[in-house]
Parts: sequence; structure tokens; C-alpha cells
Amino acid sequence: MVEEITIRPIGYVKSTRVEAVDDDWDQETSYIELDSDYDNDALSGLTEFSHIEVIFFFNKVDESSINTGSRHPRNNTDWPKIGIFAQRGKNRPNRLGVTVCKIVRVEENKILVHGLDAIDNTPVIDIKPVMTEFLPRGTVEQPTWSKEIMSDYWGPKG
Repeated sequence: MVEEITIRPIGYVKSTRVEAVDDDWDQETSYIELDSDYDNDALSGLTEFSHIEVIFFFNKVDESSINTGSRHPRNNTDWPKIGIFAQRGKNRPNRLGVTVCKIVRVEENKILVHGLDAIDNTPVIDIKPVMTEFLPRGTVEQPTWSKEIMSDYWGPKG
């Protein structure tokens, strides 16, 4: 039995990037603005953390492009064909994205952040502070192709 769920955004991303282009995300300036349903004190205490996890909805992804099987990451046949749950592409079944980003400052109902890979007007589903205890315990392993994909994701090295 498939259970339907309803999730309302808590706010929206405001960003200088309006198109979902894969690389150079650190070049963007963005902030999260909470919906007016939330009091400014919903962000109280957040400035004591350096980073947040942002869960957002890829609202610009057409449902007809959703992948429920496997594909080559970024449609690049130089990389192996892998399942959608072994990659972080936006064309996933529930169209959810998750990113850890640095808090620059909090102003009333807005969080200015660095390193958020979501475009302008992306619905934000939730925000959680990053705590060391929730980071991976042990060594993080990943395949070579994923390191190649990420080589310029945040910006050119150099």
C-alpha cells in the first residue's frame, strides 16, 4: 500500500541562479526566506551553528523526466550506468534535494547561506542544524566517477 503524504514548504530559496546548471555553485549568493506562517523566533539559536542541512524540492523537474531505474550520471556514458538511489541527480522519484551549507548570517526570517545548490524560488521543505554527532562515523567511501562529477561542482579548483 502506498501512503500519500502532504508536505508544505517552510520557505523558499532566493538565489542569483535561476537555472539548474550542474557546476560552480559556490559562485551563487542565496538565502532562505521563511514563509510568513513562521515567527522570526523559529530561527532563534541557529546562529550558534556554523552549518545547516537544507531539504528542498526540485519543483522545476518535470514529472515525465523522473527516473525510477538506472542511468549514466549526467547522461555521460564515460561513467557507469547506476541506479537513481546511487546518485544525487534531481530527476529522482520524490524530487528531494539535500545540501549542507554554511550559515553566513541570520536576519529576522532569512538565513543567508554559502554553498546551497538550489535555484531561485526552490521550495524549502526543512532546515536542520549540522551537528558533529550526525556526521558519518568512520570512513566515507565513494567511487572514482563520483569524484570526477564533483570536481567542479562547487567551483573550479585552483
